[in-house]
Amino acid sequence: MFSINTNVGAMIALQSLNLVNRELFEVQRRISTGLKISSPKDNGAVWAIAQGQRAEVRGLSAVTSSLQRGQSIVDVALNGGEEISDLLTQMKEKMLAASDASLNATERSALSADYVALRSQIDRIASNATFGGVSLISSGSTGNVRALANAAGTDTINVDHVDLSTTGGLISGTLADLTTVTAADLTNLDNALKGVNGAVAKLGTGAKALERHETFIGKLSDTLEASIGRLVDADLAKESARFQALQVKQQLAIQALSIANQQPQLLLQLFR
Repeated sequence: MFSINTNVGAMIALQSLNLVNRELFEVQRRISTGLKISSPKDNGAVWAIAQGQRAEVRGLSAVTSSLQRGQSIVDVALNGGEEISDLLTQMKEKMLAASDASLNATERSALSADYVALRSQIDRIASNATFGGVSLISSGSTGNVRALANAAGTDTINVDHVDLSTTGGLISGTLADLTTVTAADLTNLDNALKGVNGAVAKLGTGAKALERHETFIGKLSDTLEASIGRLVDADLAKESARFQALQVKQQLAIQALSIANQQPQLLLQLFR
């Protein structure tokens, strides 16, 4: 039926053009964003999965920051502990020299002054080996590392405080000066040195645990990001080819609509 009120051919051509335009818009969006799924409208289930993994990645980022802060705290404490161990070694040398009964008062006084200065330096190091206001070797028992180990916050890597000051249990048994030195005093200093070395070694073990877990968290985060990419990223080579094809289809649809719109003009010939 020929009618100027209803042009079925134009309707069909317009529907085809609208469909091509929608597909072309979708491809343009994918090319511009690099995503094949950018909203729940694209694929609700996949979008929800990707969002859950994105939240996990964000959580792992916080875990990494916590681990790095813990490493910094422990590294500072390690440096202080190593220095204190060196100071105790020098104190042992002074004490051993002062145990020589043939020394005169002046020589013994000089050795004692050096010893006292070294012992005072231990407290100075223990109180200043801090990072972010936290010290693992200061006097007392405050300051511990409780670094996050997972994104859920249900696990931590712990490095406990150890008192390496002269008032702490490891060093408090050493002599305050070298006025008199006995074999027992030398033994006490040896025990203090062993205790400090053991505590520093424990700190080193904690530092290594933090470092290893940070490496693991980094790999886990990379794996999750790759998984998200496989779910939502667009194949730009494929989309580019599709874009070219849709442009051709768009031109053809416009041409078909133009032809369909010319059809009612043919009715004019019937009235000539």
